[in-house]
Order: sequence, then structure tokens, then C-alpha cells
Amino acid sequence: MFADKNNATGRTAAPVDRVEPQADYRVTLDGRDLSRLIAPRLISLSVSESRGDEADMLDLVLDDSKNDLAIPKRGAEIKVSIGWVGEPLIDKGTFTVNEAEHSGAPDTITVRARSASMTNAMHERREKSWHGQTLGAIVRAIATRHSLKPAIGAAIAKIVIDHIDQTHESDMSFLTRLAKRYDAVMNVKDLRLLFMPIGTGKTVSGKPLGVIELTRSSGDRHRYHVAQRESYAGVRAHYHSNAKGKRKSVVIGGENNKNMKVLPEDYATEAEARAAAQAEYDRTQRSQATFDYTLARARPDAFPEMPVTVSGFKPEIDATPWLVKKATHTINDSGFETALEMEMRDDPTTARHRSHFRKGG
Repeated sequence: MFADKNNATGRTAAPVDRVEPQADYRVTLDGRDLSRLIAPRLISLSVSESRGDEADMLDLVLDDSKNDLAIPKRGAEIKVSIGWVGEPLIDKGTFTVNEAEHSGAPDTITVRARSASMTNAMHERREKSWHGQTLGAIVRAIATRHSLKPAIGAAIAKIVIDHIDQTHESDMSFLTRLAKRYDAVMNVKDLRLLFMPIGTGKTVSGKPLGVIELTRSSGDRHRYHVAQRESYAGVRAHYHSNAKGKRKSVVIGGENNKNMKVLPEDYATEAEARAAAQAEYDRTQRSQATFDYTLARARPDAFPEMPVTVSGFKPEIDATPWLVKKATHTINDSGFETALEMEMRDDPTTARHRSHFRKGG
């Protein structure tokens, strides 16, 4: 796979006489380092890291004008690290080839791979009912089923779910639904199942994530977007009282009966209804303002959930604490850049923005 008659391996060598920073990378296919083989043929290498059920993706395009490259097999594993020459490379994980294409002229090979831990088994539909289980116990059980190591936020792991059905639903879809209900990040990467509250700003081990500080000179393209919140003042969720079975509700974000978003699902307990309403309300608040920024000099260390501060833009942009939702790192003939998609970070300092949005101003 990707083999040529010279059978070359090894990391990309960079000319020592260049002053400008140069991109560096390591690409291995089924354990074999192909970096040196790829280097003169590389058209583009892109790694997209996402939050939620969307798998991390690798896109690799190579020049095959010499007709000396083999098309990699589906299911082959590609491990990628990226960075700058002279600096430690950042491991971006292992990807499984799920698409390969040969096209021309000129002849090129395009490979698309997704995060290796997103196995087909996680997309198989199942039938199961969960009773009186903590969220942590459910996530751990599914992780064990797929030989994954669970990484669960301590506080969210203690939440007790009275009853929930997984009806004709894959484990991936079920976990995604739970993550949405409890406003959590759910992702699978390098044989780890991550389930953490969004915007905690901490690693799985509890250590604070470093804040990325960006200025106007850090990038060359940006887009700040403010959207008026959906026309409701709060979120209502219904539940059934265990005592008499009466249908009751909880409201987050507003106490009047006007302009309410009503969640379609009825929950088993008041606590579950409140958590779902809070999650939907928080999600709405974060999405009120978004900021996309393409960095002229890539930040391979950037990944989803990292907090970001910016300066040199409009006052409202600079004043907003941001959270990375998606990071795409691309190496091609134009250089090495990182495109960040960000949303408002759930932070006490955002209160002034939220009150501003409530007034519709």
C-alpha cells in the first residue's frame, strides 16, 4: 500500500537553509512509516477534529503521475502526527481507511479515513432498556462492549437515569442522544470513549486546558456571526410524577408561559427533565454567536473544547470567551494552516452578552 520500487521510509527532511517555518508530519500505514515516500508526492493532507458523534477525519491527496503508488486497502490503519520542523509533532490519532480513489489526468490518489475507534459495531442497532443506572455506568458498559477505555467527567458520571430505552438504536446513536440530553461531548478516539460536559475547560484527568490566545495578526480570514435567538425565552421539559403519574414540567431560562420551547420527549423524573431543559438552554446560548478564524500559521495543538481568547477585532468579539467546536489542519502547496470553528464559551463573563440578546438589541 502506497509502496514504490524504492521502498522508502522515514520522516520528512527539511532544508536547513530556509528561515520560514516549515510544516512537518509523520504518516504511518499499518505501522510502516511512509513520510519520506509521501513528501515529494503530497498535494494535501488535512485532519479535521470534531466534537460530538462526527468522527475525526483524515483526507490525503497524493500525486501519482509516475504511476508508482498503490491504492491503500479499505480498513488499513493510518497514524498521523503533524507540526512544525524543529518542534515536537502533535499526535492526531489513528484513522481507518474507508474511501480510496484514483483519478486523472494528472493521476492522483485520494484517501479518506475516519477515526479508527469508530468501529462498525458501534453503528449496529440494538435493543436494550436501562433501569436505575448512573450515566457513568451506562457509558462504561458500552465502552467495555467495544473494548474502549472510558473517560467520563466525574460530576456527569454520577447522574442517575431512572429509565431509558435503547430501541432499535446503535450504541453510537444512543450515546449521541445521551450527550445531547446532558450537554456533553461524546467522542471516540484512539480506543477511548470520551464523555465530558461541554466547555469544562479541563482534560479527562481534571487538569485545566491551556487557553489559546489569538490576535488579529494570527490569521487572514475570519467570520463573526450573531443570530437572534429562536423566539423563546426559555425551555420547558415535561416529566411524570412517580406518585400519581401526573404530567408536570420544569422551565429553564424564563418563568412565563410565552415564547417557550417545549422539548418533545417526556422524562421519567424531574431531575432528568431539568437536565434536558438546561442542556438545550445552554446549547442555545452558546450558538447565539459564532466565530470562524483561519490561522495563517497553523496551531496543530488546537483541538475541540479548547478555550480561546481573541484581540484586535471589534469590542464584542474580543470580549467574548470562545470555545473550539471544530479544528481543521491542512498542509498543502499554500502552506500549513488551521481553521477554527468556535462558539461562545459557557462562562460567567458571558452574562452581559446573554442579557443583550434577550433584549433583542
